[in-house]
Amino acid sequence: MIASQQQQIVDAAITSRMSVRAFLPDPVAREDIEAILEVAARAPSGTNTQPWKVHVLTGQSKLRLSEAILAAHNDPQLASTHTEEYGYYPTAWVSPYIERRRKVGWDLYALLGLTRENKAGMAAQHGRNYRFFDAPVGFIFTIDRIMEQGSWLDYGMFLQNIMVAARGRGLATCPQAAFTQYHRIIAAQLAIPATQMVVCGMALGYADPSKIENSLVTAREPASGFTRYFE
Repeated sequence: MIASQQQQIVDAAITSRMSVRAFLPDPVAREDIEAILEVAARAPSGTNTQPWKVHVLTGQSKLRLSEAILAAHNDPQLASTHTEEYGYYPTAWVSPYIERRRKVGWDLYALLGLTRENKAGMAAQHGRNYRFFDAPVGFIFTIDRIMEQGSWLDYGMFLQNIMVAARGRGLATCPQAAFTQYHRIIAAQLAIPATQMVVCGMALGYADPSKIENSLVTAREPASGFTRYFE
């Protein structure tokens, strides 16, 4: 079957999505940000609850948040007082997940010339998360605490819509769970009410093609490896 043009466009927007870790300083038009969020809001949600809340940071607001988080992150004693509110990763890793996790980490560090012994270099690279990898736009996503697990599933579809809609406009993204550790700083900086919880952050902008970290293409298990058919 020959793919239609529409199918090719949609597939390309999905398959070209990657976690970009270096951005150009070129600004993103406010109109594009608004359009991306309008498109993303068509994500399905149980009984149309639409549980997402978005905080958009550019310019000085983004810089202030980054500097506040980095002040804590770069102080090991202070950083240890900040913990995530929810468990994103398992407490006990098993195969095949641990191998996948290790591979993407070491593949990235290898591109950057970071060895296992270079703890300072790896910490500095991790700290770049909190500058949104120098993207001109940073998102912080929150959800009302009253919402249950199903709404978090809905939230994932909303986040994916943002990333795909961004690709359709030639933009790149990086979803960032790293921000959850510093939810108290984020809440204070953005005046987020106690009734809301930080879900994650996301960088948005134009990918810098000159940066080697953006050459990383992560592997995916083929559909045959995770699918069972019943007839």
